[in-house]
Amino acid sequence: MLNPEIARRITDAVDAAFDRQLEFTAELVRHPSLRAAEASAQNLMFVEFESRGLTMDRWTLDGEALAGHVGYGPSTVAFENLTNVVGTYTPPEEKGRSLILNGHIDVVPTGPEDTWERSPWDAVVKDGWMYGRGAGDMKAGLAANLFAFDALRAAGLAPAATIHFQSVVEEECTGNGSLAALQRGYTADAVVIPEPEENMLVRANVGVIWFRVRVSGKPTHVREMASGFNAIEAAYPVMGALRELEAKWNADQGSHRHFEDLDHPINFNIGMISGGDWPSSVPSWCEFDVRAALYPGVAAADAWEEIQECLRNTGGGASVQAERTGFFSEGYVLEEGSDAEAALAAAHQDVFGAELQSFTTPGYLDGRVFTLYAGIPALVYGPVSEAIHGFDERVHLESVRQVTKTIALFIADWCGVTETA
Repeated sequence: MLNPEIARRITDAVDAAFDRQLEFTAELVRHPSLRAAEASAQNLMFVEFESRGLTMDRWTLDGEALAGHVGYGPSTVAFENLTNVVGTYTPPEEKGRSLILNGHIDVVPTGPEDTWERSPWDAVVKDGWMYGRGAGDMKAGLAANLFAFDALRAAGLAPAATIHFQSVVEEECTGNGSLAALQRGYTADAVVIPEPEENMLVRANVGVIWFRVRVSGKPTHVREMASGFNAIEAAYPVMGALRELEAKWNADQGSHRHFEDLDHPINFNIGMISGGDWPSSVPSWCEFDVRAALYPGVAAADAWEEIQECLRNTGGGASVQAERTGFFSEGYVLEEGSDAEAALAAAHQDVFGAELQSFTTPGYLDGRVFTLYAGIPALVYGPVSEAIHGFDERVHLESVRQVTKTIALFIADWCGVTETA
């Protein structure tokens, strides 16, 4: 347990710098770090890490090395545009437990920007919320990691263990960014990932597979439509078969710990569709992209084989093929009882005056990289947000303040601290 006087110094330092923290978060939101266009935002993170005296590492993801890992997600963009940034703090003498503070810089597309109340890149603050694409998911968390560290230094303290600050790409599509950091040798005794999780800790989450289905038909002129085979229309029963598989997997939720009472834990989302070449021709092709979830403990390879079997048995005579286009990840459970969780719970209690709650999410998280492939407890814990991946995404600023305090107290307890002044 932290000395109460030290804890007060740390939380006071978070308050004193909170306006600067929000300014930095807003600046980060103003960099539209869409997939394969994260360079300017990563440049900003590099400068911020380096300005704190961290040892810097920036590298382009190695597709060949990643492809050999079981957790790799096939990429549909050029690897030369995908770079990670890591800054490492090393104490004069290693006394405490090491830590990774991880966050992803990439954001999802905005959709039609005229449907937003304001530009998704303006980072406007209104009624206690910051708006903007990525404000909640998860640039506020990236800033919280840094400013939690700053608070310790401002309080006259220095962490007594190594800390790796990670700003990674590809979290929203493959998970290859965090996987690449692990392959590069970055490990620690615990990981904190401040995703927008409603001031709670994620206990379990699903795995995800991305794939594209192509249905092939027979083109003709519409005057001879009956002699053709409409691939777009043929795609509908294929989608229906996938819905049946989704229902089958949901019906099995009682067999999967932490998912027994979750409403519809397995979701197959048909997120994109295209097809045909000409309004007056019977379409010869239709493609649609799917995001499918799977329970922890289910091998991604086994789930993929079941999906392919489903597709082989449908189509009504059409040719149906599928290829993986991103996530090929398995779900994970953060087992209770770790020292890392106990330290986070104590810090949360100090800040919020309430017990730390945990929950199960049907979403993907990079925590699986560290837990499944390195045996590191991954604490996914972060602020209240609304409309992530939707219009008018926003993050609650008071929640960000409290979460930053919690992370700062966790660093002090987990890593240990020494007085510098």
